[in-house]
Amino acid sequence: MESCIFMNRNHLKNNAQHISRNSGLYLLSVIVLFIFIGLLTTVQPAYRFSSGLITEWTRDIDGFVFYSLLGMENRSFKEAFPDDRQLPKLSGVLFQVATNLKPNDPRSLLGNEIPGFSIYDRRILIAGEGTDYTNLPIESLPPLEEVLKEREAIMDEETEEPIVEDNQEVLQQTTGGRNVVFIYNTHNRESFLPYLPNDSDPDSAHHPEMNITKVSERLAQSLERKGIGTYVDDTDIGNLLNEKGWQYGKSYDASREIAEEVFASNKDIQFAFDLHRDSQPRDLTTTDIDGEAYARIMFVIGMENADHEKNLELATKLHYLMEEKYPGISRGLLPKEGGGTNGVYNQDLSDNSILIEFGGVENTMEELYRSADALAEVFSEFYWDAEAVQANP
Repeated sequence: MESCIFMNRNHLKNNAQHISRNSGLYLLSVIVLFIFIGLLTTVQPAYRFSSGLITEWTRDIDGFVFYSLLGMENRSFKEAFPDDRQLPKLSGVLFQVATNLKPNDPRSLLGNEIPGFSIYDRRILIAGEGTDYTNLPIESLPPLEEVLKEREAIMDEETEEPIVEDNQEVLQQTTGGRNVVFIYNTHNRESFLPYLPNDSDPDSAHHPEMNITKVSERLAQSLERKGIGTYVDDTDIGNLLNEKGWQYGKSYDASREIAEEVFASNKDIQFAFDLHRDSQPRDLTTTDIDGEAYARIMFVIGMENADHEKNLELATKLHYLMEEKYPGISRGLLPKEGGGTNGVYNQDLSDNSILIEFGGVENTMEELYRSADALAEVFSEFYWDAEAVQANP
């Protein structure tokens, strides 16, 4: 009996010490927090931490760290954790914040030390099948003189293939004559090597007629067939640059003027797609679906647009919807920012604006048209589902 009482006393004593220790740590944390807040609010504005600085410090930290912190307060977050995920070691996180180097990613060190290696120091928000840091889209920037150069192009029946109309299809929904989708091409002369018999260099694959604008026209026709009014801009950005005396690197400045005018004159526009073609070879930009070749697509989001979240949300939804219906067609979702990129891509003009890489320099129009039809099919289902939700909240 006495031994039981003694054990209970020890147990109560240990519990009291444990509670006292935790209370002390809690009190110390509160004191440190108030001191830190006081320093932040009293220091001169020039020396305060900006949200941009804090973002820069934390942007590459594993998101699982923040989910784990939230899970300490809300257990529902923990229920969503994969069983095989472990919280990174505190020492590794602190080392990463202090040095901007990732212990498990040599690119963070080598990218600053080896010339040319920095091209691999990029992020992939969503990787499609086979997508990695070695095969991301290439945005070539040839001299404007090369873009405007006269070239011979093959214009065969395949490039003019019309959409086969289904007489049994009756449109149940339409936008009633309103154009709600805007399609344009910042690099409108981007062409395809199969139709340029005298060229083999991707940087030379440019033509005033045989180019990415044909894919835009096909996408618009397919959307119209689904009842979605679409406006396609046909401005020759190459000629516009030449008239202004601008170089090819200012293409987005030129297309921005066009986009601003369209948005100002048509308040019905809800979505904007800027179509491009990649410079990567055929094996990376083509996939086989049910025995037919499709040009793969990739969604690009300008992360230097302060309000990029909604554009990112739209691209994410379209990626997964495309993959559900056409597995392998999407190469993923690529964020672009920093040196050597535009970083905004005029996506600040609309909450539903995306740059879409359609196929590559070696794809055929037949493959590109299939993918345009596929995107129109998936987007129309997404659009009408969203309209139904808004109509019946």
